[in-house]
Amino acid sequence: MAPEEDIQAKPPCHPRACAIQDCLTKNSYNEARCQHLIDALYDCCDAFYRKNGDDASTVSCPKPNLLRLKLSQRQKEQARRAQ
Repeated sequence: MAPEEDIQAKPPCHPRACAIQDCLTKNSYNEARCQHLIDALYDCCDAFYRKNGDDASTVSCPKPNLLRLKLSQRQKEQARRAQ
């Protein structure tokens, strides 16, 4: 499902957050195995804030400033791995 579709869920991005929890449970809480789902949640949250503004909120997403920090950290980590 595209982030734009998940932001229409009630609450927004909730299906992405649930997918992470299911993955973690199935994989003995090994976060590395669920990284793709965490990235998908962050993509959904980013789309949610772009559409609704930084004053919007949903229980499924970190606050906008923390989300941006996480996205930046992940981008730097991916760049390091690519080298």
